[in-house]
Amino acid sequence: MLRFRVALSAVVLTSIALASTAGAHVHAFKFGEMPDGQMVKVYTMKSNNGAYVEILTLGATLRKVEVPDKDGNVADVVFGFDNVADYLDADKNQYFGVVVGRYGNRIAGGKFSIDGEEYQLATNDGPNHLHGGGDQALSRQVWKAKRFESEDNTERGVKLWYVSPDGEENYPGEVTISVTYTLNDKNELRIDYEATTDKATVLNLTNHAYFNLRGAGSDTINDHEIMINADRYTPVDDTLITTGELAPVEGTPLDFREFHAIGERVDEMGEGEGAGYDHNFVLNREGAEQGELTVAAVLRDPKSGRQLTVKTDQPGIQFYGGNFLKGQEGKDGKTYAYRSGLCLETQIFPDSPNKQGEEGWPNAVLRPGETYRHVQEYDFGLVE
Repeated sequence: MLRFRVALSAVVLTSIALASTAGAHVHAFKFGEMPDGQMVKVYTMKSNNGAYVEILTLGATLRKVEVPDKDGNVADVVFGFDNVADYLDADKNQYFGVVVGRYGNRIAGGKFSIDGEEYQLATNDGPNHLHGGGDQALSRQVWKAKRFESEDNTERGVKLWYVSPDGEENYPGEVTISVTYTLNDKNELRIDYEATTDKATVLNLTNHAYFNLRGAGSDTINDHEIMINADRYTPVDDTLITTGELAPVEGTPLDFREFHAIGERVDEMGEGEGAGYDHNFVLNREGAEQGELTVAAVLRDPKSGRQLTVKTDQPGIQFYGGNFLKGQEGKDGKTYAYRSGLCLETQIFPDSPNKQGEEGWPNAVLRPGETYRHVQEYDFGLVE
């Protein structure tokens, strides 16, 4: 029998319940306040099969995921913090669990053009733009939210929404965005993104959760095993910008079409700061219809027996191996050491706004009258 434990941090336990109904599986509490006094809420939800999830209205952040191991013991497998200040600390918070955007990943030189008009974004990653920019990026906004539950009590979740004004972080168009987290009794956590705009713009939303299936704060993910459903990847230059090539993974340390331990070949990825896995993979979606979910990657930890299957309707997935983690202190005093967590970000390819029209590159432009949709699903289970 699975053992379930609700483990709110102290800051949540001492706060005032904002929405609590007897028998409900979703509750809201005050988590903290922004510098301007805006309240940040945390929504908690649990499945009937041992999973527990927390979502913050700050950055539409996936703060906590507790799931059982092969012996029924529960652990939190994602990175995060215990207070608002740490989430706002740009040096400490390396996008832990946030929704990044408007454009997740990198844009070369922070520049792109639509219909002949050039836009200059912040260059917050060396010479390039990363994850939506600076203080007005989506990850630093307080979103509105509401909870929901299915009548048969097998699904529950939180819908968050935010209206990004025209010119925010110098992106064009007023963009209305919703992000919906749904947890079911199979311990599948689905994230649905939708957005519309009143002016042509670029958009690429994703969640930037860091995972360690042995428990956040464990010392490494190099002994985790991963399979990535991709025959090709997008090579990058020395500033981590895609070159435009769609190269085969065969014969490289990026060939994860069968399971490999992450640390098995990581040293072949170079030396020095930032070296390691930080690449976009071109997912094998031949025959899949638009909007259809396919398996992008499977991550497993042989010691705990936990397994994570990532599904999506997007063309790419970024596998990032925690190469810039530096030992910052996270939830419950845990330390997030170098390569102790990894990200699996489903997405449009990096720098796609500057490669529109090139063969094999997805559309990154959203126009008035269109709806951006993206599904990202994390299915938690056990190694068979």
